[in-house]
Amino acid sequence: MAPPEPRLLAVSDLHVAYPENRTIVEEQLHPGHPGDWLIVAGDVGELYADIEWALTLLAQRFDTVIWVPGNHELWTPKEDPVQLRGDQRYRRLVEMCRELGVYTPEDPFPVWRGAGGPVAIAPLFVLYDYTFRTDPADDKAAALAKAHAAGVVCTDEFLLHPNPYPSRDAWCRSRLTITQRRLDAHDSSLPLVLVNHWPLVRDPTFVLRYPEFALWCGTEGTADWHRRYRVSAAVYGHLHIPRTTTYDGVRFEEVSIGYPRERKMYGGLPRGPLRQILPVEENP
Repeated sequence: MAPPEPRLLAVSDLHVAYPENRTIVEEQLHPGHPGDWLIVAGDVGELYADIEWALTLLAQRFDTVIWVPGNHELWTPKEDPVQLRGDQRYRRLVEMCRELGVYTPEDPFPVWRGAGGPVAIAPLFVLYDYTFRTDPADDKAAALAKAHAAGVVCTDEFLLHPNPYPSRDAWCRSRLTITQRRLDAHDSSLPLVLVNHWPLVRDPTFVLRYPEFALWCGTEGTADWHRRYRVSAAVYGHLHIPRTTTYDGVRFEEVSIGYPRERKMYGGLPRGPLRQILPVEENP
């Protein structure tokens, strides 16, 4: 049965290079109401053509689409004809989204006026800076050394180039400044739904199977944003642990599809591939 009113939906970590995931996008990511909006919280794919294919399809289906980059979109695989790196690659993806009518972290916040609104949807891009460390006494070098010793090293170290910044954490610091300036300028009378690929608080990483991987999962620089600003919900992905949690009274939604092997291991996606953000479901 079709929903009686439009909904704000969310998904992340589509990873369409996997045939099973591509099939999910083709067959299951459909609006239930013609007015449905869709948040895509990063990691659509690695190849520019795959990202364009998926976002084109979703933009044709949903009334409004909002996208933020994940780490995989920012990779520069050697087999990708688009060999742009770092910020230039990100800017090319933003240009592509604008051609499709998809909102990005560089655009004004769209306002959801359906049930549960009005709220502004704030797409964010802040990266990570290696501050989610297993031992707070470690500096970045020591934390990375422990991750290497444990055999837990994110592929970002090889494929996510920070150009023109000297490092990924320097790029993150720049994005924190840019993003916080945008949030500070927002009219506080209108609540926000914050959307970022990486979790804005560290707490969700405490359940990681390999705690060393938290180094590539966010920044302490966003730890108070859900309290500092008037936030009704925060949407993220990256961890491939879809769930709903609450921190300081704010609802956090991890909305990833993840890899096929993970779905098989954990029994699939019991709530389906699309998560309803607004209106709030009474019995999700």
